[in-house]
Amino acid sequence: MNPILVTGGAGFIGGEFIRQWISEEAAPVINLDKLTYAGNLDSLKSVSGNPHHHFVQGDIGDTECIRQLLTEHRPQAVINFAAESHVDRSIDGPATFVETNVLGTFRLLEESRNYWQSLPKSEKKLFRFLHVSTDEVYGSLGAEGKFTETTSYAPNSPYSASKASSDHFVRAYHHTYGFPTLTTNCSNNYGPFQFPEKLIPLMVLNCLHGKPLPLYGDGNQVRDWLYVGDHCRAIRAVLKHGRLGEVYNVGGDSEMNNKDVVHAICHTVDSLSPGLPHSPSTSLITYVVDRPGHDRRYAINFQKLQNEIGWNPTLNFQEGITQTVRWYLEHPEWVANVVGGEYRNIRLGAPLE
Repeated sequence: MNPILVTGGAGFIGGEFIRQWISEEAAPVINLDKLTYAGNLDSLKSVSGNPHHHFVQGDIGDTECIRQLLTEHRPQAVINFAAESHVDRSIDGPATFVETNVLGTFRLLEESRNYWQSLPKSEKKLFRFLHVSTDEVYGSLGAEGKFTETTSYAPNSPYSASKASSDHFVRAYHHTYGFPTLTTNCSNNYGPFQFPEKLIPLMVLNCLHGKPLPLYGDGNQVRDWLYVGDHCRAIRAVLKHGRLGEVYNVGGDSEMNNKDVVHAICHTVDSLSPGLPHSPSTSLITYVVDRPGHDRRYAINFQKLQNEIGWNPTLNFQEGITQTVRWYLEHPEWVANVVGGEYRNIRLGAPLE
């Protein structure tokens, strides 16, 4: 069986996808990752010896690398997770986001299109290019309503603008060339192996070590939280059953403001790790100056995914956060290896989203 090519497979979501795919699917995986600060091969130890997992260090913007992988391995699908994805980093250095998210996706698309056009008819009709994106491309919601697949794009950060641009290129390649694309736009992910600059893992680890829990502004920014395992199940379902050229929103049906998320983390940490000297962990909450252009609310309507493909999230937020906290408690070596690296150099203040 021809393999699939996964880009960004050493990252948080891409790594979960690969572990899940190898556990439950028959096709091998070619895993291409640049191994920037967020790419972590420690997260793939469970599949490192598996003959169905082949890792290649490389950049989606390297056309020669992409061309060679496509020609040599003849994948049946390309799933693109590779992206710079942190809003605060995009504010501090937007050029990297343009290079990877816009130009990198364009180069990956172009090489994939050339490869697809070279395939015999029987393989050509089976090929898919699935692009993983974000709900942040839609901008910020008011108190009511949810994002749908027809919501107008209104990105408010360099990160979301770069992802919006990549989404438009994917759409254009389908409509211009007939290239068999699929796009998913997901809400905020959380779960095991997440780099601890993000809200949930940072708060979990700070709770455990008695460090301040920094919240931007008033802490009432609302996000729809999606457990990473559920997200990857949705991607697999769209890859198999999605209609070509279509966009599918993926949400967790778990709208919560950041303040309530942090309170839930505190209570879960205190429950799973009783006897902490600073308990209750809510005493560690600290409010910091809000970041520029902070979107107030995101919420996802994923009825299209439900109705067409039959996908639904399997975990509610409390179930997911309990599994997540327990994982961080049980994997101190992974945490120590990550925290001991580039994480020390991020901008001081609140966690990134």
